[in-house]
Amino acid sequence: MTPLRVVVVGAGSMGRAWLAAIAAAPGVQLAGIVDLDLAAARAARPDVPVGTDVVELAAATGADAVINVTVPAAHHAVTTAALFAGLPVLGEKPVADTVAQALSLAAASEVTGKLFMVSQSRRWNPQLFRLREMVSQLGAIGTVTTEFFRAPRFGGFRDEMAYPLLVDMAIHPFDSVRFLLGTDPVSVFCESYNPSWSWFEGDAAATAIFEMADGARYVYTGSWCSPGPETSWNGSWRVSGANGTLFWDGENEPVGPVQATVTSDLSGISGALRVFADALRTGERPMGEVHENVMSLAMVEAAIESSRMGMPVRLNDVLDNARRTALRDEGRPDVRATLAAWPPVPEVVSSARARQWP
Repeated sequence: MTPLRVVVVGAGSMGRAWLAAIAAAPGVQLAGIVDLDLAAARAARPDVPVGTDVVELAAATGADAVINVTVPAAHHAVTTAALFAGLPVLGEKPVADTVAQALSLAAASEVTGKLFMVSQSRRWNPQLFRLREMVSQLGAIGTVTTEFFRAPRFGGFRDEMAYPLLVDMAIHPFDSVRFLLGTDPVSVFCESYNPSWSWFEGDAAATAIFEMADGARYVYTGSWCSPGPETSWNGSWRVSGANGTLFWDGENEPVGPVQATVTSDLSGISGALRVFADALRTGERPMGEVHENVMSLAMVEAAIESSRMGMPVRLNDVLDNARRTALRDEGRPDVRATLAAWPPVPEVVSSARARQWP
């Protein structure tokens, strides 16, 4: 099997995590590292070519694909450049800085015919796969809750974000609940705030209530400035259905009145990398393909809008407004034409989920 040669864009802490995953991945080979700070790129891996431009370095090294580990504000520009250079992309979450930019990237993927997959790394968890199977046996679902309480001191861009918890962390359980229930949200009411002792500039705590399309309610409550006993990074989950209740502490096997038999050897960013490589070899659409991932970011954007407005927000409104913004801001005529030709956006992002994975 010919190795998949990849260029990693971003040599920070997450970039180094991806470098380790690539080094351990059969059939994947690092071709080079891109970063505006060449010294950081060289320090991450002194033995590979480095550069400041993804398209130039990919061409010079004969790379087959790009792994985009830049900060969220750079996701759209880097991924667009790679796609139009003929390079499939595996990107860190969130898919883009805004839902409008996410829709632009979905359209760019269609125009170029190149795969853009988002690594929603916490969805690649064997325990979450088993919890999903257990949920399917629980009958009608009434309520799903996630509690998340931790006190990390990151430093850097997260400390300066307006909504660090919702944007950088809550997207993981928002994405996971869509996977668990196999349905999407229709509306949300959210309150976010920043406790007086918080070391974050923006809101580090939030509670959001989502109405799902099947009538279930998903309740997320969390804080990133909660000293004391902490939950798992995956949060603590409770699923209440007609046939009983399931619990998952985010670290150990889920428990409840039903059993799971499904097994998976996929986990975290290594799992995402393996699925991305397999998708390029087989042509199958992977979980996390850009269209399928848009709604997870839309949940974040809707929650933030609800918090700002102090009232419930409908997801369809968020998606419709995002398309109008994308059409206004899009600089490529071919991408703009594709966006304009789409049916209503909810149909575009939902139709991609018709094939349940796996």
